[in-house]
Amino acid sequence: MIDIPPIILNFIYVVFGGFLTLFFMKFSCTMFNRMVSFNISDELGKGNIAVGLMVMGIFIGVGISLGLVIGLGLS
Repeated sequence: MIDIPPIILNFIYVVFGGFLTLFFMKFSCTMFNRMVSFNISDELGKGNIAVGLMVMGIFIGVGISLGLVIGLGLS
């Protein structure tokens, strides 16, 4: 069995967690865009602050939940 130093293992977890978080943020925004009657990108381009706050809430929620899952997985 290969013994990987903890600093390298933590770095791998950070990189993997970052990519996983970005993937799920894109996925959740795409799925939400299909559920609503407007296009999120178009509304953000028009300067709709309410849609921006909604997307911010989605990103914060996904980031917190994935951060907890990854963080608790390190124990």
